[in-house]
Order: sequence, then C-alpha cells, then structure tokens
Amino acid sequence: MVEETFLSDDFLRELINVGEVDILIGVPTHNNAATIEPVIQAIQAGILKCFPRERAAIINADGGSRDGTRDLFAAATISDVRHASKLYTLRTLHSISANYGNVLDGGMALRTILAASELLRAKACVVISPDSTTIEPDWVQRLAIPIYKDNFDLVTPLYRRHKFEGLLMRNLLYPMTRAVYGYAIREPYAAEFAVSDRLVTDFLGSETWDNELDRIGPEMCLTTRAISADFRVCQSFLGTKAPTDGTSTDLVSAMRRTAGVLFASIDKQFSTWSTNSSTHEIKTFGSPAEVNLEPVSVDRKRLYEMFVTGVAELHPVFRSILSSTTLEELQRIAAVGDNEFKYSAELWAKTAYEFAGSYHKSVINRDHIIQALVPLYRGRTLSFIAENEHSSAERIENNVESQCVEFERLKPYLLQVWNGGK
Repeated sequence: MVEETFLSDDFLRELINVGEVDILIGVPTHNNAATIEPVIQAIQAGILKCFPRERAAIINADGGSRDGTRDLFAAATISDVRHASKLYTLRTLHSISANYGNVLDGGMALRTILAASELLRAKACVVISPDSTTIEPDWVQRLAIPIYKDNFDLVTPLYRRHKFEGLLMRNLLYPMTRAVYGYAIREPYAAEFAVSDRLVTDFLGSETWDNELDRIGPEMCLTTRAISADFRVCQSFLGTKAPTDGTSTDLVSAMRRTAGVLFASIDKQFSTWSTNSSTHEIKTFGSPAEVNLEPVSVDRKRLYEMFVTGVAELHPVFRSILSSTTLEELQRIAAVGDNEFKYSAELWAKTAYEFAGSYHKSVINRDHIIQALVPLYRGRTLSFIAENEHSSAERIENNVESQCVEFERLKPYLLQVWNGGK
C-alpha cells in the first residue's frame, strides 16, 4: 500500500467516503479555468456512455490555481451531462478536487492521482490533460478498455496532429526510445494515458519521487519504467490533438521534462537496454495516427538564426559534450546559409547519442547538457520542416520512420560513446 502521508486529511476522508471504484480518471490542473469545464463534461459523458455499470470517480489534483479552476471543476455537474446526452449510470459518479500545493508540480499531481487510485483499488487509472480541448467522450473508453478488459498495464495515446506539431516527439523521444529500449511507442511522453493497478503500485513504490528530475517529467519516467520492467504496453488512437501555442512554450523546460528524463533513465537502465537488439511492435487499438496537412506559418529564418547563434556561442560547451567530428560538421552546416541548410538524420542521431553519453559521464553539469541540446534541436526541427513542407502524410510518415531507422542503426555508436569513445 502506498505511503499516504503526503495526502491531506480532508482528501483522505473524501476518498474513504467513496469506498472502492473500478475506474478512476485523474485531471491534473493549474490555472486551467479556460478549458476545464468542457474537458470534465466530456469525461463525465464518456463514463456515462461507456461504463454505466462500473464504479467510477474523477480526481482533480490541483496545484494552487488562482483562476477558479477548482470551482469550475466542482460546478461541472453530472446532471447537466445526463440531460444533454440522455445517458444514465447505475452507480454514483464521485468527483473530488484536491489541492496538492501552491505551485505547479507535475510529479506531485501524478503522485496524488496514482495514490488515490491505489487507495480506491481502481483496476484502471486514466489521466487526462485539462488542455485537451479536442477530447471526445470515447477517449475514456479508448484508454481504459485495454487495461480493464485486455490486461494491459500502460496505454499510451496516438493522435492526429498537424504535421509540424509534436516535433520533439517525432525527432527525438520516439526514435530514441524505440532504438534504445526496443519498444515502438509513438508518444513516450503522454498527456493522456492509462495505468493498471499493478503498474500504479510499482511506480508509487519506485525511487521516482526522490529524484527531482524524474518529478518534473513523471510521464516520461512512467513510460521508461513500464518498458524496462516488462509491463504490458499498448497504444490507443484517440483523435485530434489540440494544438499548442508555440509562442508560449518554454523549450528548455520541455527538454528537461522529456530528453532530460529519457537520458536519466538510459543512464540508470544500462543493463536493461545495452543487450537488447530487437524492436517490439506495440499492439495498437483504433485507427493509425494521421497528420493534418493544413498550411501553417513557421519562422524558418528565426530557427536558423537560433541554431547558428547557439553553435557559435556554446562552442566551449560543445567541445566537452561532442566529438570533434560531430562538432566540425555542425560548424560546417551552420555556415552554409539557411537556403542550403540540412541537418541530416544521421548527424542528429549521433548528436543525440553523444549528448546521452556525456550526460552519463557528467562531463559538465547535467542540466547544462540538456540546455545545450536546445539550439541543436532547433536546427533539426528546421531540417524536418524544410524536408516536409510540401510532403504528403505518407511521405512524412516515411521520413519519421527513416529517422527511427538511423537511431536503430547507430545504437552501437551509443554503446561506443558510453564506453569511453566519441
């Protein structure tokens, strides 16, 4: 049973009053007043439609919202959804909001949700992002059923995205996770996912909660924990992913939550991945992922300038992290001009592996290593955009696959770097 001292007494009393449930849906929030109502209503409709006989609860783990998010969560009554959808449940649907702190803390939010799931003995725990404005009621079923009915332990999502959305996932997280661990999980860092009671108990008992880096990217940590410990993993197609506002995204923070956690897991799990040479196909439920080909404006000149500036200004840092051959190649492509610029898949895979190896060796402060990867990632992003500006959905998928193949082909290079070479 989970150590529950971090849960407030009021929250524990509310959980005790609920009793036990079959399915728990967790929604971590922090100032999400603009989106929380339709998300909760879709979740409620999903439970009414797909699980009318099951015992269910919705848990809102909030990080000190000051915009009324918790009040809006409480006001999203199931009676309104019943009236609109003409759907009914045979059991009470419980909704509880818990304040875990006064600042956004992804690790504490997830820990609160998983702890509630274990205390309520839920068979399946589904986590939904409050920013998922494109959510449909069926998302609850698509995430929960593989666990509730088919005995899987982790369900990660597949989305329909714009072709220039999710570039960090397609260019680094997916190909590197697939090559290193041998599992072709398209969304290893997921905003929506579902977890079995077995994986909940295992993850709550792990050392994740004592590690600051793991706590800022618990979703990535959960995925690598599941695949390295041989839990049953699958994917489920949800639908269209709500676009993100690229102007407000802090890429350094995103890199810490994703690449930083991935590098840390690779460092800790060397004995697991170093002897693995095969790739496991992942069971996929629903339609395959697609891309949206609508035109979108991307400031390619700005991306190029940030890459060139990064290569020049961080040269002393890169000398500690990268091999002389890789660094020379980066300097060469930084000098060719934006019209002829190309950051190849092979060079990008070598770059990522050299960063992972240097992270393992702690050649400089590890956080500085993660930050230094950002301008180089911008360069790879620029190449991906240029290569796929006029591509069909099939061509884009082929390019993503080619990137993965390069990471897989060069996995021996990661082992070489790991063992002392560059």
